[in-house]
Amino acid sequence: MPVYNDNRMFLFHPGTRRSIARGLAEIVADRGIAPEVVAGTATAGIPHGALLADLVSLPFIYIRDKPKAHGLRNRIEGLDADSDLEGRRVVVIEDLISTGGSSARAVEAVREANGLCGWCLSIFSYGLEKAEEEFAALDPPCRFESLLTFPVLLDVAREGGFLSREQISLLEEWREDPFGWGDRHGFPQAERQGPRS
Repeated sequence: MPVYNDNRMFLFHPGTRRSIARGLAEIVADRGIAPEVVAGTATAGIPHGALLADLVSLPFIYIRDKPKAHGLRNRIEGLDADSDLEGRRVVVIEDLISTGGSSARAVEAVREANGLCGWCLSIFSYGLEKAEEEFAALDPPCRFESLLTFPVLLDVAREGGFLSREQISLLEEWREDPFGWGDRHGFPQAERQGPRS
């Protein structure tokens, strides 16, 4: 991929952190999500999920990509090892959604812990069809929404003159075929090793 979106850079800027938390809170209110718990994904979703939870005065948990290898072996932190979510409504907070695989697994982890999760929110999304497929394949399907999407980012970069015409063209080409772009530009897809992570 010829572009990388690093939302961790926002952590250094208090005003931007607050804007992100307010934006996520607006989506929660506008969509009538009504969560009882906010869950951040490890690691980049944790700070933004915690900020949202503070803003709306809700409990906060975070979800590891796999259970901890030692101690209580928790996958969800913030819950007692002998507890679950007891049917509470949970909204999952990600920093970025690309193909949606890790986000969908976080939603599954909440559901396995007896939480009700119908929404995943993120700061940024590349808007890939693969993400739509991942969330739609969950049972029941999960909706997702982002504060910023790749097409909007590209429009702002174009209109603001932040990227050259050649760079914009390259990014538009990638967006048309994100999974074939690397092969055409000398970056073959890595062979998947072992089970899907």
